[in-house]
Amino acid sequence: MNHPHFVGALSRNVIKHILRKSGMRYLSDSEEAEATTYMGQAANIAKSASCDRHKCGSVIVNNGKIIGRGFNSPPAGLEEQRRCSYPKESYNKKVTDKTCCMHAEQRAIMDALRNNPDKLRGSSIYFTRLGKDGSTARSGKPYCTICSKMSLDAGIKEFILWHEEGICAYAADEYNTLSYQYKE
Repeated sequence: MNHPHFVGALSRNVIKHILRKSGMRYLSDSEEAEATTYMGQAANIAKSASCDRHKCGSVIVNNGKIIGRGFNSPPAGLEEQRRCSYPKESYNKKVTDKTCCMHAEQRAIMDALRNNPDKLRGSSIYFTRLGKDGSTARSGKPYCTICSKMSLDAGIKEFILWHEEGICAYAADEYNTLSYQYKE
């Protein structure tokens, strides 16, 4: 019973069971397969990101169709707005978002608002980040209060992230609450 695959599977299953009680849920079977496809689409979009720190991508899906796409880069693609190399400590404490880039989720929401405003309510937003080698990186805990508030306001139903334990769906209001509770 000490086989490493059994222990790993047991640990993942225990973690999934505990986390499922919090309202979030790990996807399985056909839901997981569908989410994997959308995560791949978000990863392809992330390749367009011009942020010097991370390449991120998001897609918003409603009824099986992508209605919004976004990647992170300086606002309007303006290089003069790039602040990736500025030390975060140099900003005033009132500056809560210390990144210079528009977030992938923000861009995806704005894209959906421009092109599919009637389809945003009840949709799902998929977010991913690429590692330095270009592979899909696993997400940490929810932490962006800007994107979580914007998603709630736009009527997005859920956030989908790919954690080490699997692909996870969070209700948008739960994601917002968890973002405010985030601690490094």
